[in-house]
Amino acid sequence: MPIGIGPMEIIIVLVIALVILGPKRLPAAGRSVGRGMREFKSAITGGSNDSDDHVSALVPASEAPVPEPARSAA
Repeated sequence: MPIGIGPMEIIIVLVIALVILGPKRLPAAGRSVGRGMREFKSAITGGSNDSDDHVSALVPASEAPVPEPARSAA
């Protein structure tokens, strides 16, 4: 006896989430769930989707901030 999730069940779950979380926290909860699913998928597949890789791909090396050398307190 297969049990499928239909559109009515999805609507019920979304209404319950809206009532529990409220309209202000619902988008943040959705982003959190999406981020967690993305991390889980990358952990399972072995992909390395670190945020540092994305940032370095977007910022050219000529515009990247250069760290200043440490100064001694002598």
